[in-house]
Amino acid sequence: MRVYVPLTLPGLAEAHKTGELGAGPFTGYAVTPGLREWYLSEDMEELEYAALGRAALASLRLLAADPGAVRRRVVVAVDVADGAVRVDPDRALDPAALGEVTVTATVPLAEAAAVHVDADDAEQDVTAAADALQAADGGDDDAQFVVDGADDHELLWYATQEIPNLVGLA
Repeated sequence: MRVYVPLTLPGLAEAHKTGELGAGPFTGYAVTPGLREWYLSEDMEELEYAALGRAALASLRLLAADPGAVRRRVVVAVDVADGAVRVDPDRALDPAALGEVTVTATVPLAEAAAVHVDADDAEQDVTAAADALQAADGGDDDAQFVVDGADDHELLWYATQEIPNLVGLA
């Protein structure tokens, strides 16, 4: 199963240093039955893009909790054995948990397929989105508009061999 793991650049640097994306259990995002039902598509590429988007939002939440981190969303794509991934059926259709999975195994960073990171020009909008996240969660429509503005920036694709260069930014 392809799992999208939200991180920050300091989190990616730590994974690079330890050689592990995470020691289970940790949260990721994937094409789950709940995500399929919400997104209403059978196109696997579209569904994976939706899961990537959910992980990007989770990365934004990590940034909001770490004011010292460089303001770029980071998502690592990794293929994990189906048996190492759990979906909570009670939260399957919870809007806050769409696509959310728990990875129960340790995942070596070497098994990552790709890394997705914001470009430099996204930092201002990502900073504003991280700052507005709490108000958006409280129902503030203007703040939600600011949070949604981060989605105007596509995450760039990087090969795993480029991780050392990426973490040099952290």
